[in-house]
Amino acid sequence: MSAHCAAQSYPQRPIRFVIPYAPGGNTDMIGRVLGAKLSESMGQSVVVENRGGAATLIGAENVAKSPADGYSMLLATSTTLAINPHLYKSLPYDPLKDFAPVILVARIPMVLVVHPSLPAKTARDLIALAKAKPDQLSYATQGVGSPADMAMLLFAEATGIKAIPVPYKGGAPGLIDLIAGNVTMMFDNSSLAYVKSGKLRALVQTGEKRMPNQPDIPTAVELGYKNCVFYPWQGVVVPSKTPPDIIAKLHNELRKALQLPDVRERITFDGAEVIAGSSGEFGEYIKSELNRFGKIIRATGAQPQ
Repeated sequence: MSAHCAAQSYPQRPIRFVIPYAPGGNTDMIGRVLGAKLSESMGQSVVVENRGGAATLIGAENVAKSPADGYSMLLATSTTLAINPHLYKSLPYDPLKDFAPVILVARIPMVLVVHPSLPAKTARDLIALAKAKPDQLSYATQGVGSPADMAMLLFAEATGIKAIPVPYKGGAPGLIDLIAGNVTMMFDNSSLAYVKSGKLRALVQTGEKRMPNQPDIPTAVELGYKNCVFYPWQGVVVPSKTPPDIIAKLHNELRKALQLPDVRERITFDGAEVIAGSSGEFGEYIKSELNRFGKIIRATGAQPQ
């Protein structure tokens, strides 16, 4: 009864929505779009807090250790809940015990983009160039275990190329340096506007099939690299022991927001697929992804820096 009454009056003050990346990237965009809609529908401010760095560990730990009262949410990613547990021996949170799943928002393939001055028009051109210049090409990444890092590890293992990682606090800073020509390439999921404007060139993407809004970008599967299928994802979680009624209310409000045409259009602009299933389905998905990425990381030999 007390939980039900709490949910009826919830929220009574602003809600923190922690984004574990720097401002400007795809995850940040999704968080801000959803935060704005929740502010409208719930009658309380939803304040976005960017706590980037350490492959989402900083933001995730902050929410994991926050009170379980519905006033702290995390836009978790595949890095947060499925990859980091296999990379860090002393993880400051448990992906299954410290968080309660609310809703899986979306998943999106990664796109390998390069500066247009690079003498590589296709993915095969890039592979040949990288093999001719081992350890001379560089790639931007948000750190070990980040989507950009995992995508490159899978691609490098499949193709046999070697490149130097250059870590950034988020996708946006990496894109800025790539556009400036300071790094060679980057796997990203928020760069199609730069591709369309000619500031970057897209060579290949990690989905199972070509994206409807960018049908000219081939998949790694088409090129013969079936093990490169990779979909980073974002989902909302709250501290464990948050009252079930509050979780249900957050889920319903987020699901309604994800059904709005303007929200779907913005999220799918770069090729994402909106999911918006139940909280239970998200919980099972986290477990399956945790198992899948464990196998991937063991195969690639990925290690934290």
